[in-house]
Amino acid sequence: MNSFCPEIWPEEPTPKSQIDCQECGLYCQGSRMVWGEGNSNAPIMIVLDNPGAREGREGSPMVCGTRQTLQKAVYEAGLHQDQLYVTYILKRRPLRKYEKERTRTICMQHLEEQLIKQKPALILCLGNVAVQSFFGNPEVEVKGLRGTWHEVRGYQTAVAYHPLAVRRRPNLYPLLAEDVALVANKLHEIQ
Repeated sequence: MNSFCPEIWPEEPTPKSQIDCQECGLYCQGSRMVWGEGNSNAPIMIVLDNPGAREGREGSPMVCGTRQTLQKAVYEAGLHQDQLYVTYILKRRPLRKYEKERTRTICMQHLEEQLIKQKPALILCLGNVAVQSFFGNPEVEVKGLRGTWHEVRGYQTAVAYHPLAVRRRPNLYPLLAEDVALVANKLHEIQ
């Protein structure tokens, strides 16, 4: 029997047309652009707020706690890395304060381009920032939307708690696992 072991998923290269994007201003903070990771042709697109740490202090690749928690839920739901593509509202990791509303609005254009190009069958938004940005509604929250499907931007969309919130509040893990299983079950239905 295989046991869970977190791993570094392959990173999709940032398109050459976007690699020097300076529109939102996050490039000034010095973090590099991360377009996405996993299989860009996957049937499931997972949307997070922004990339987490991908390298340790010495610059060596690492699997951050957020990814470990997400990968564990994915593993338990019976999904495989090749069925998933993880991307972000913001393509750069903010290192300090920024104009949140303006930056997210600008950066949503990149996600919209990805949706048009990739056409995922299902979307899973993780955390309130991703949910509010993707749903285009600053009033919605994971708590009130999780556990069911929503038609958003023409896509079947589910929501779940952010893996970082789950790490801070382990009692939320069963809910994250439940919502990832909801997505896995829907994928099996439509394939």
